[in-house]
Amino acid sequence: MRTLLAVKERKERKEDWMKTARPETFNTQHSTFNAESVEHRAIRNSMFFAENLFSLCSLRSFAAVLIFIFAAAPGGAADNTSDDVVECANLIYAGTKSSVCFSEEFLSTVASQTTINTSRKFKPVKLGEKEVFRFPFAVMTGEGAFTLTDDERKNLKLYLEKGGFLLASAGCSSKEWGDSFEREITAIFPDRRLADVPMDHPIFRTIFDLKRLDMSHGGEAKLRGLTIGGKIVLIFSADGLNDTATMHGCCCCGGNEIQNSQKVNANILAYALLQ
Repeated sequence: MRTLLAVKERKERKEDWMKTARPETFNTQHSTFNAESVEHRAIRNSMFFAENLFSLCSLRSFAAVLIFIFAAAPGGAADNTSDDVVECANLIYAGTKSSVCFSEEFLSTVASQTTINTSRKFKPVKLGEKEVFRFPFAVMTGEGAFTLTDDERKNLKLYLEKGGFLLASAGCSSKEWGDSFEREITAIFPDRRLADVPMDHPIFRTIFDLKRLDMSHGGEAKLRGLTIGGKIVLIFSADGLNDTATMHGCCCCGGNEIQNSQKVNANILAYALLQ
């Protein structure tokens, strides 16, 4: 079954959003975008929901909509015949530091469990370039200390404020990377703080009903989030959501990754697209 909007209408709306949301159209007061920011964000982020469904904010309504989605796809599988594909960016940052060793398996999980048509591969994108604004969802990972450039900080701030979603994960539980990331977020958003995401948050029930986040070497992990406009726009894991066990050539040696990270990441992507 096709998604809720006709393919033609969705493509036209998506193209309209891209024209409107290019970073050069924002002035210092962001007046160009703010008039219809909620509608534009909904169109770009969901890809498959009718815009009137974005008024649903209660958990009961949220769950009911998801049930409708799954019922629309026999066997829970997505109809991937549409050319409207959700692409996820894999960020290149700090000049040339790349987000390697983050598993793409959760993209296939989302496609098989919902009607969201995801690309099965990440798209490498430089955080400091305008191209990043083409993607509703991005991942950022790595090991060791780093420092973002001024252009990267500006783009990341605008990206998150205008509807983008970032999943950040310390590769192999790298404390140096995690400390650097927290420092950068504090510099970019001095008036905001990363806060623990409680396990009763809807993000843990979008596709899979997750009760806890077990770590590979014992213990229970916590995710932290950054909230803008009443919704989470960034998820950060200091322990690691990289799911390296499903990757060739990557090993979380000595780290303490979250074991069910594939399901967690699938839930996070679905949450991001539903906001």
